Amino acid sequence: MRHPKAALAAALSLAAALAAVPAATATAAPAAPAAAPSSYAAYAGSAEDARANRAFFEAVMESVARKRAAVPGTQAVTVVYSAANAPSFRTQIARSTQIWNSSVSNVKLQEGSNPDFRYYEGNDSRGSYASTDGHGRGYIFLDYRQNQTYNSTRVTAHETGHVLGLPDHYSGPCSELMSGGGPGPSCQNAQPNTQERARVDYLWRNGLTAAGIS
Repeated sequence: MRHPKAALAAALSLAAALAAVPAATATAAPAAPAAAPSSYAAYAGSAEDARANRAFFEAVMESVARKRAAVPGTQAVTVVYSAANAPSFRTQIARSTQIWNSSVSNVKLQEGSNPDFRYYEGNDSRGSYASTDGHGRGYIFLDYRQNQTYNSTRVTAHETGHVLGLPDHYSGPCSELMSGGGPGPSCQNAQPNTQERARVDYLWRNGLTAAGIS
């Protein structure tokens, strides 16, 4: 989730979303290869960003799939996260978890050990984002300044939406969680709309079925 103008000038390309790590963080996110592009001026909801979001979702889904395969008969689809590296945002993360768990039925978020993804915090001019570490695991980075400018629970719930398979849609209204910073700082909505909820339930029901592990 990024500022509506900053988003157009400072969002991630595929290489940045999949590999780049914030230059200055309070708790460093996983190091990964490949340098970020020098300019993001042309960003407008690019295909590269969409592929990066998809890669993050698939990394989390594969992690969950491996766990379920190791324990035959498991019915519930539970995605486990760690908030240990984002202590300043524990309240927002807990609220985001509550929002999503009350919004969808085919997947649940739960804090615990052996996580499928992690939250990190720090400073990054690109804002908050979801990414992969290049080794089949995902993480969410929460930027301090952005969370002071925007509704912090909305930022966290938006980024968590990527974990569950939803792409950015900056041109959407405030009522659409994945519109992120598009509607501006005055937007306080942290709830996914009906279409977003249905999409997440569809992805986790059919995605795991297709993988032969439902």
